[in-house]
Amino acid sequence: MLVFWDQRLVFLATPKTGSTALAAALEPLAAVSVQRPPVLKHTTVQRFHRFIGPYLKVASGEEFTTVALMREPIDWLGSWYRFRRREDLLDQNASTRDMSFDDFANAYCERPQPGFANVGAQSRFLTPPGKPPVDRIFRYEDIGTFVDFLEERLNCEIILPRLNVSPEADLALRPETLARLRGVMAEDLALYDRVANPAIA
Repeated sequence: MLVFWDQRLVFLATPKTGSTALAAALEPLAAVSVQRPPVLKHTTVQRFHRFIGPYLKVASGEEFTTVALMREPIDWLGSWYRFRRREDLLDQNASTRDMSFDDFANAYCERPQPGFANVGAQSRFLTPPGKPPVDRIFRYEDIGTFVDFLEERLNCEIILPRLNVSPEADLALRPETLARLRGVMAEDLALYDRVANPAIA
């Protein structure tokens, strides 16, 4: 999470959407940068509005605009799978090294989910039911539009480094698994479809 005080702007770091590279590029410009632990780095919009937003409003006398990225949902799940295949993963109980992406996707569809597949959902991070959503959501796949938005708001050039890249892996899914996954991820897929360029409010 990054707070840009003068611009009254907050970047909420949706997991698996390039937040490490964004933080590396933008941290020098931010008044507040929260990069660890992960539970704080990836503060959800619901927690922001409950705990952080009210304090910022009292301190500044103004509301802050929240922005975030959203990744195509099945590709986002694939990123989680690849990330958890890393040899340096600290929690080996979360490792996916000994399974296919098809197995991981099916585990994600289970209720309750096994621990290694319990990675949340972007829709809950960005648009929790009955709670204020993120003000502006940009597509990760069109990150250039997001960078253009930031350059205009922050009045500077932004060059993103390539960091925290997960290992390559086969992300093939059987047709029946893909159909099951689309049903389970229906809310995320619908939200992604509504995220028009350059952003949704």
